[in-house]
This record gives sequence, C-alpha cells and structure tokens, in this order.
Amino acid sequence: MLAQASAMIEAWEGRFGAVDPHPASVADPEVLAGAWDRFTERMGDHYPFFHPRYAGQMLKPPHAVAAAGYLAAMLINPNNHALDGGPGTSGLEREVVDELAGMFGLTAPWLGHLTSSGTIANLEALWVARELHPGTVVLHSEQAHYTHGRMCQVLGVQSRAVAADAFGRLDVDAVEAELRRGDVGTVVVTTGTTGVGAIDRVQDVLELRERYGFRVHVDAAYGGFYALLAADDGAGAGGTAGVAGAPFRAIAACDSIVVDPHKHGLQPYGCGAVLFADPAVGALYRHDSPYTYFTSEELHLGEISLECSRAGAAAAALWLTLQVFPLRGPDEPGLGAMLAACRRAALALADALRDDQRLALLLEPELDIVVYHPRRGSLSQIDTASAAMLAAGMAGDAQDPVFLSSLRVGEAVFGPGVARDADGARVLRSVLMKPEHELRVDWLAGRLRELAP
Repeated sequence: MLAQASAMIEAWEGRFGAVDPHPASVADPEVLAGAWDRFTERMGDHYPFFHPRYAGQMLKPPHAVAAAGYLAAMLINPNNHALDGGPGTSGLEREVVDELAGMFGLTAPWLGHLTSSGTIANLEALWVARELHPGTVVLHSEQAHYTHGRMCQVLGVQSRAVAADAFGRLDVDAVEAELRRGDVGTVVVTTGTTGVGAIDRVQDVLELRERYGFRVHVDAAYGGFYALLAADDGAGAGGTAGVAGAPFRAIAACDSIVVDPHKHGLQPYGCGAVLFADPAVGALYRHDSPYTYFTSEELHLGEISLECSRAGAAAAALWLTLQVFPLRGPDEPGLGAMLAACRRAALALADALRDDQRLALLLEPELDIVVYHPRRGSLSQIDTASAAMLAAGMAGDAQDPVFLSSLRVGEAVFGPGVARDADGARVLRSVLMKPEHELRVDWLAGRLRELAP
C-alpha cells in the first residue's frame, strides 16, 4: 500500500517536476528517530482495537484499503470545500454519496455530502429542521445518542426525550402523546442505538407523520450500513444474518439521514455523511466566498455544507474502499458479506448465553451488539458482579484478556426474577463489529463464562 502511495507521488513529480525540500523542512535524523521511538511507546497505550479479543466499544481500525487511500490522498491534501481545493476528490465525494443514497433507496433529486463526523452530520440535519420549522420541539428517544440533545442546545432548539420500550426502541405511543401537544417539528428515529443496537420502528413514526405533520430525521450513524442486510421482519432468528427489513425500507421516505462510514463503512475517523430527501434545503446553506468559488459554475460542496475545510482524503478513502468492497448484499463479495459475519457472530454469542447457568442475555440482539450480565438475584448484585467481570477481563495481568464495555440500564429491562433494590444496574456489552469476531465466538463465550464471578 505504501509503495502504491509513493508511486502516485512519483507520477506527479514526473508530470510537474521533482521538488527539492527546503532545508528548514528537513527533519534531523537523530531527532526524528528519537521522536519516533517515544511516539511508538505512547501509541502502545491503547487497547487492541484490531483484535477479536476487543469486544467492547464501537472501535476498530479502518480497513487497510481505506488507510492506504487516505494516506495517498493526504500526501496531496485536497480540501473538498471548493472545486479548486479538491477537484478530483470532490468528484469522488459525489460518487460515494450517491452510492450511500442508493443504499437507503433515495431517488433523485436529493442532496447530501460527507462530514467530519456523525455529530456534525446530525448538527446539520437539526439545523435544517430548525430553519424549516422555527420555534418547534425536537423529539428523540431516551436511548438516542446524546448528540441530539447536545446539538439542540448548540442550536438553541428545545428538545424532549421520550421513553423507550422494553427492547430499547423508541416508544411510538409516547411519541404520539407528545405530538398531541402540537409543538413538535421533528422526530429523531435511530436505526441502531449505541447502547444496545435497537432499531426504532421507522415505519410506525412515518404513519404518525401522516396524521400530525413533522420532519423525520434518521440517525443511522451506527446501524445504517445494515440496510444491506434488511430482510423480512423477524429475520435473524435461527442463525440467519438478516435484520428487520421494514425500518430500513422506510428510511427512503424520511426527510434526512445520517450515516457514519467510520463505523461499519471501514473508514478512519473523520468521515460522516448527511442526506436530505429534498434538494431545496440547499438554499438554506447559501453564502458567498468570492476568493473560493471561482473555478467552476457547478455547485461546490462547500456551498451545501456548514463546514468549511473538509478532508478530501476522507472521500478518497471511502471511494477506494467501495471500489474494492461494494455496497452489496450478504451473498456477494462486498461490504454486506462483512456485516453478515458480524451479525452471525452476535447471534451465535446470544445463542451461547441464552440458557447459560452463569450469564443471562438481557436482550435479543437486533444488530451486532450483545448485552448480558451475571445471573444474580437483585439489581445491586448484578451491578457489582458486572463491574467485577469487566475489571477481571481487562486487568493488565490477565493471562487471557478480553476487552468488554459496560452499560447502565433501567430496572424495567430486567425480568421478573430480579429484585428491584435499585433503579437500574450496570450490565456488560460486546460490540462484535469486526468480521473476525465470527471466528472467535466460541472462545469469547467460554472466556465470559470463566470470568463470571
């Protein structure tokens, strides 16, 4: 990969001539070697995100193809704010965003672009909602990502969190109760909550929109790429790799969508995306920058985004990745096959834990996140045992380490056999977002049983 990046630079030098570096920009070899040694030592202070032993947070390195594409483009360092700053990578961005729109079933015309993160993508969607429906409330689930409440604060918009049901999904009846107040302009639905991976029933919220009239924003930051596995509702039972189809099919009828290629899209951080069903919202972005937009009469990407400088390398990396691993379903080579492996890993781990004597499965996984806890008689005991199990697996002197994460959930999620001596408890959570997890499920399940206190 590095050789290919170097070859690209050599081709540029062959076209425009080699550039001799200025003496001021040449690093002292001894200083560089010492700095690199210290850097290597400091970089060792991380968990092994690349390894199947890491089954904790939503963290994994980008695919080697994405890393190589990013590095190669970064050596040129294009800026996708304007065509004169990144003519080639601006074209790549338009192509990949078109592919993302197609994955969700959007039909032209629509509007969209990459962003530096899902947070910024959600900010843009909520900003558009505010501009179109000023003075109204944004509703989101109590299980939605905290970015929605935070970005509403930034925008000066009132937001209200509504209840989730026993499966972690947005409670549609609670939404309708809020809608009767008459002040709601936008409802946020999540296809893959960051806590338990729950898929809100988007289709049910769209039915409410027909009666009450409001914008529907889809936060598909984590689970959006699972649209490639969308099947009939109930798919996933019995070991198949599908996910509930109706919520993902309904996304095409929503007003705005956010997805994060830096999660299941195999990309490095610095790559989110926002899509709008109505291209007319581009008028809200209108601004002037006379020293920037001068090389083309076409609409520059900076004229339809809130961000200014944006890494063209992000678009290049995603484009190259999708050339190698296309947005296809699970039965063809491509991204869907990788997601199917993650989904099967989650289902297999859930099967292993469902009737276990020491561990209890909290919820049936809807994506690739499995939530479980040691079997105990009360919430306080579950909380203590979960914390001890987490610490034991990640201890620095552990002979067979496994890296997990914890999540605090309310008492309503637990079954009737657990004493309610607290309002909730910490449980354990494993995000099986690497295809390699499928190859290590038996080891992971066995290791969890050994750790159960």
